[in-house]
Amino acid sequence: MNNTKKGFIRTRIKSVTYVFKGIQILIKTEDSIKVQCCVGLLVIILGFIFNISITEWMIQLSLIALVLVAESLNTAIEKVANFIHPDFHTKIGTIKDVSAGAAGFAAIFAVIIGSLIYIPKIYYIFS
Repeated sequence: MNNTKKGFIRTRIKSVTYVFKGIQILIKTEDSIKVQCCVGLLVIILGFIFNISITEWMIQLSLIALVLVAESLNTAIEKVANFIHPDFHTKIGTIKDVSAGAAGFAAIFAVIIGSLIYIPKIYYIFS
């Protein structure tokens, strides 16, 4: 039983190293992730500047995570599609477009909800 626990803990630790390796690869190699990380950092700074509520923080951080996850999955799908069929193919192109569309949905709704959080605060300052 003791060996099982050590094995379980070791495999969990190893899994966490894969997580950080994947994050590192995404940040180093993917421009879309770099952009989304910068945008996420910007809105986090804005959150401190505008002193947003706890609820707004939860929504904002959830949306940042959603966009980063969607962009990451889009990247993974594109890499798999390119691996399976490196040459242009209309069906692979459609798969990649739909994957990018999913990331686009996340980004569009993040902008809309971010606007709902920040436009009233900006309006209040300038009125």
